Amino acid sequence: MKTQRDAAATSPISLARRSFLATAAAATASMALGRDYGPGTQPVRYPDPDIVTLDKRFAKYALGNTPIQRLYHNPNMLWAEGTAWNGVGKYLVWSDIPNDVQMRWLEEDGHVSTFRHPAGNSNGNTFDYRGRQISCEHGNRRVVRYEHNGSITVLADKFEDKPFNAPNDAVVHPDDESIWFTDPGYGSLMNYEGHKGELLLKEAVYRIDAKTGRIEKLTDEIFKPNGLCFSHDYKKLYVADTGASHYPEAPKNIKVWDIQDGKTLKNGREFVSMQFDFVTSTGEKKSGAGFADGIRMDVDGNLWAATGWVGDGYDGVQCFAPDGTRIGHIRLPEICGNLCFGGTKRNRLFMGASTSLYAVYVETQGAHIT
Repeated sequence: MKTQRDAAATSPISLARRSFLATAAAATASMALGRDYGPGTQPVRYPDPDIVTLDKRFAKYALGNTPIQRLYHNPNMLWAEGTAWNGVGKYLVWSDIPNDVQMRWLEEDGHVSTFRHPAGNSNGNTFDYRGRQISCEHGNRRVVRYEHNGSITVLADKFEDKPFNAPNDAVVHPDDESIWFTDPGYGSLMNYEGHKGELLLKEAVYRIDAKTGRIEKLTDEIFKPNGLCFSHDYKKLYVADTGASHYPEAPKNIKVWDIQDGKTLKNGREFVSMQFDFVTSTGEKKSGAGFADGIRMDVDGNLWAATGWVGDGYDGVQCFAPDGTRIGHIRLPEICGNLCFGGTKRNRLFMGASTSLYAVYVETQGAHIT
């Protein structure tokens, strides 16, 4: 998710200036956290000081002998989003939305390469239960599936004869293979991506029926639905609301709905507010509310949220217990846009954060395939 602050010119001079500023900002943030992720730097003394236990319930998930690793960094990568793990190929795919590419990291040797270009300015990615990649394209205002033969199937591009705004993130339900996705409209509002336009539909959450292809609106009782995930037992749907980027009255929170009959939502309510008291790396006590963007669930029902737009002591990944208590924090020197569980044992948390890809092992597993 990106706010209006991301809007910028696309001239070569502006791009060069942004690359310089991104590099300088990342370096400054890293120093602010007392940590340098660059090559050849001193190793981190265990336990990693940026894996923070806020509640005793998080202690079982924080491994004492593992560091937060920066797997990839490129100042020309403008916004790392849409992390998704392919278990068969043993690779991670993610989007760099403004640069209109999808990137791939290989588990076997850490090799990073361009996976797909152009990519429709894709944002969220996931894989269905047949191993096919599903992507939400800002540029084409649609949700697509990449078939095994290399062709592209358009799953959703209109609702009630109106184009979608800019689909953002998607998840797949295992029982019927239906695809649930959000449409907050950021891509259609951004000069940054070259698609400045207007919202054609009320921001909402949708469901695509796998058998009929029918698209149903699940709810629009939310300002700007962003990241979404099912609960570990598929009885609830969680959605991050980032509407405060455009609507001053919008809360900064994560909402939750009960799932009825496997395909409808009821009883929408706030799961957790993103307003928190926190402590910076220098020990300063602060309070602030940022955004939760991408969200994922682990097998114990804890929700892990990519968070940012506040700064040192807040940005990174926050972990919430099933009752909504903030129990843990993985501090990053960059704003985190999305995350997913992956790796051979699905116990590695991958985090797309601004100009970098980070990862850390945790003592749990992702509840879903990606």
